[in-house]
Amino acid sequence: MSNKTLAEVRALPVDSKFQSVGLVTELKEKRDKNDKPYWVMSVMDKSGALDAKIWGNAQWFDLKDGVKKEIAEPAASPLVRNLKGETVGLIGSITEFKGKPQYQFNQIWLVDQEREEYRPAAFIRAAGVPVDRLEAEFWQFVNGCGGEAGEFLRFVFQPDSATWQAFRTFPAAVAHHHAYLHGLLEHTLGVARSARAIAQSYQGTAYEPDLDVVVAGALLHDLGKLDTYALDPGPESTLEGTVLDHIATGYARFVRLADEFKLTPLTRTLLGHIILSHHGQKEFGSPVLPATPEAMIVAAADNLDFYLNSWHGSVEQLDGGMEADRAISDFDFSTQRRLWKWRPEQPR
Repeated sequence: MSNKTLAEVRALPVDSKFQSVGLVTELKEKRDKNDKPYWVMSVMDKSGALDAKIWGNAQWFDLKDGVKKEIAEPAASPLVRNLKGETVGLIGSITEFKGKPQYQFNQIWLVDQEREEYRPAAFIRAAGVPVDRLEAEFWQFVNGCGGEAGEFLRFVFQPDSATWQAFRTFPAAVAHHHAYLHGLLEHTLGVARSARAIAQSYQGTAYEPDLDVVVAGALLHDLGKLDTYALDPGPESTLEGTVLDHIATGYARFVRLADEFKLTPLTRTLLGHIILSHHGQKEFGSPVLPATPEAMIVAAADNLDFYLNSWHGSVEQLDGGMEADRAISDFDFSTQRRLWKWRPEQPR
């Protein structure tokens, strides 16, 4: 049996068996009704992600030093507890549970992380769009933005700066949305694209949003994620991300840059307000509510891009052969709903 990518595993029908290699992004130990341990493991590779159950009768093997050793009590093993961020070999099967495929890992192999075929960096999931296309679109936005807001953008995102090198690489989250290599860049472009389209649709109306402020605010809104996330090797929260969060760090970073650039008070307030209000509601982490058309537009675009990416992440594990009325995701906690992957009806 040859290794399959996780995307190939997801495409297999129920009752299939598979062999794969993945980077562990989450491993949670749970207890069944008899107080026996089992695990929920999330893994990724460049093709996508997969969540699977590991029942108590699964076999765990340590192959790190090239000698196969069974781990008899995985719940007590430090090797198992510290698997997050490591690649593992997997042998599993697919069953059906409540009308949906359920993935199980029946054998888990702990492997040498220094071997070329198992290096964690090779399994980091990336944005679905090639990064050169994302970069080209980003620079079109930056170079097409006028006024002081555009000048400030070109100051912040200098091509050879550490800010840009991190921005083009970082994830937008650890979970929930765009939690992969280049995810921050992909999300920022999704927000900028939608925000500009919304703002353009209101040109000539009583609202007349400033397109340059909208685009600049959209490109800067998640600047704080450069301080709150890292790739090590997969997406991780930093200490600042855990105790401050990205809106606070983003505004602090913006103020430092605005001081250095000598941004005028009006532009500083307009852009700073977008950064602080872009979650739209105080209960979602914004200390202030959007108070300008430009801030309202960026907050709406940010929310839309979050929901669309969350939809994609939830439904991508659904069996492609499901009937349209059964292609419903499990409950998605980030969006507080189940999500539907509908398809047009085929002609009879």
